[in-house]
Amino acid sequence: MTSDEQGVTSEEVKKLRSEEMKKYDLEERLVAFACEIIRIGEKLPPTYAAGHLSKQLIRSGTAVALNYGEAQGAESRADFIHKFKVAAKELRETFMCLKIIKRMLYLPEELADPIIQETNELISIFVASLKTARQNQGR
Repeated sequence: MTSDEQGVTSEEVKKLRSEEMKKYDLEERLVAFACEIIRIGEKLPPTYAAGHLSKQLIRSGTAVALNYGEAQGAESRADFIHKFKVAAKELRETFMCLKIIKRMLYLPEELADPIIQETNELISIFVASLKTARQNQGR
């Protein structure tokens, strides 16, 4: 299946990586990520397995932005760390789901690789933020 047949273009995926994206604005980056995950999930083939992965991908991929929003309203540093840890777990789940989708050839490599890379970069950001938050927790 070509990317045109699936309805997802490499340009849509590249939007996540464009220089116009405010990389310093994590909230906006997570919202864009969630939207791209939804687009990808909706374009997977109509098989039982792809449908299952699509639902799982959309659940975990959108939960990241939602949990980040929750973390912004945390009542304490410990609550913030907990919510951030949940978001990081959702990112890891999304990463694994995308790898399975890629391996099953449900998504062309040129579309899968950029979103997998973005997921990996977001995981790195969350891990670094968690490390900083934990270090600051005792202060």
